[in-house]
Amino acid sequence: MKQLMTILTEQLAEDFQAAGYDPSLSTVRASDRPDLCEYQCNGAMAAANHKAPYMIAEEVAAKSAERKDSAFTAEAVRPGFLNLRVRPEFLASYIREMALPEKIEIPQVEKPKTIIVDYGGPNVAKPLHVGHLRAAVIGESIKRIAKAVGNNVLGDIHLGDWGLQIGLVITEIRHRHPELPYFDENADTWPAEPPFTVSELEEIYPTASARSKEDEAYKEEALQATHELQEGRPGYRALWKQILNVSVADLRRNYERLDVHFDLWKSESDAQPYIPGVIEKLEKDGLAYVDQGALVVDVSEETDKKEMPPCIIRKSDGASLYSTTDIATIVERMKLFDPDEMIYVVDKRQGMHFEQVFRVVRKAGIVKPDTELYFAGFGTMNGKDGKPFKTRDGGVMRLESLLNEIEEEMRVKIRDNKNVRAEDAEDTAAKVALAAVKYGDLSNQASKDYVFDTDKFTSFEGNTGPYILYTLVRIKSILEKMTDEDRAGAEKKPILPPENADEKSLMLSLTDFAPAVQSAYEELAPHKLCAYIYRVSNEFNRFYHGTKILSEENAAKRQSYLSLLGLVREVLECCIDLLGFSAPEHM
Repeated sequence: MKQLMTILTEQLAEDFQAAGYDPSLSTVRASDRPDLCEYQCNGAMAAANHKAPYMIAEEVAAKSAERKDSAFTAEAVRPGFLNLRVRPEFLASYIREMALPEKIEIPQVEKPKTIIVDYGGPNVAKPLHVGHLRAAVIGESIKRIAKAVGNNVLGDIHLGDWGLQIGLVITEIRHRHPELPYFDENADTWPAEPPFTVSELEEIYPTASARSKEDEAYKEEALQATHELQEGRPGYRALWKQILNVSVADLRRNYERLDVHFDLWKSESDAQPYIPGVIEKLEKDGLAYVDQGALVVDVSEETDKKEMPPCIIRKSDGASLYSTTDIATIVERMKLFDPDEMIYVVDKRQGMHFEQVFRVVRKAGIVKPDTELYFAGFGTMNGKDGKPFKTRDGGVMRLESLLNEIEEEMRVKIRDNKNVRAEDAEDTAAKVALAAVKYGDLSNQASKDYVFDTDKFTSFEGNTGPYILYTLVRIKSILEKMTDEDRAGAEKKPILPPENADEKSLMLSLTDFAPAVQSAYEELAPHKLCAYIYRVSNEFNRFYHGTKILSEENAAKRQSYLSLLGLVREVLECCIDLLGFSAPEHM
């Protein structure tokens, strides 16, 4: 189905041509003055040669008026603009076509790609904290949008499971329980059950980390443990697997609560076998050289506006770095999945790191020339003080604690709501809380810092998740009250031309569904989808408050309204699914 603006542009192109002007001047866009018109074209201004732009606009408008099938009326205004209004009859036919399929059609890409979205990135043996929220929420939405438009998309959590934090955990466990067989170099069998619970594991790492900063010998022991793990010491490998199993089970539970789902549970350790080959290739191709004992690759380019330091592949002590692992991960992904595109949803402060990595893999021919690599950097989630979000006592807040707080806030608001049955209150609170958190994050441009304001995000008024859900539930409630006669009539999609400005504005907002999804996909910008559904919700509520729907006596008009509401529901449900949350039945 063609986008409405495309239809308007194509028809206006014929009018420009009929008036004797270049049809390429016909580009239509949303009006800068919606109080005057719905769309506008400024092409006559660019056509001015020996004739005033206003005269050109008048000639084109006259040709438009001659058309019997015109989708719009055109008015020439000084100094030479064309103001366009969509004809009500055409708008109704367009909305009927949108509503006719059983499920609203999401615009599909012409050439589907295989895309890997790298998001999440938690370290094992540590609980998720609020700093993990943005990667999870933004990455999940980008993945869903890219998949919905027809691509083959794989989301990868990319676990941190191979660095010093594992060596610290192993060392602390050894200090607490030296009798365990993992530390006996002669042992060859290992316990089936881990020697810790997830709660104990989450306490072990911060204890070990704090001690390593004060006890140099302890830190050296942890470094040695890390080295021995990576070299394949059997007991340490067995303990590492136990750490991974316990931690991943807890991560799965927390991500499930966020309605975030990964297709791949890959980790840094999966890339390790590829590192020797990466280093060998970079050296063989003459790209890597030794500088002050470290192996580096020069990634600077003549067009750089600021200094781009070399990418360090191997430190002087022989250790690999994150850059090495990330390059090796790309090698692995190209081998296993041959993606056309890789999107990294990561803190924007890592921008230089990933630019270095991308330049290395391009220079080395590790990716194909047309493989696209995107760094979708996001800003910081801050408290009302403008600083990174903390607990009340100043510590880093666990993500689970934040969700608990928001859910409790929603329980308080929902508890006295007579529309929600007591047995549904818990599920309703969880769904509204998730919408509050996700929409609160996604409605902000990802690359910018934002303030996480619990009071604002949990409000049922304004640009919030609960407001969007409340609108959707209101529509569901109306549709549930339809009579059998109205339901049968509405299923035929008998949408009539709009009779007033509110009804027309609601219809026009629905026509922007495809452009909104397309823009969110092409720009990796879920916030544009948030802005769209906020607009649709506002237009619906304005229409709802000014229109008798179920009490409308004219059956044809009533069924038209109900068909229109059914389409609004489908649009909103589709969009919130792309954003990663869902609506309860009642609120």
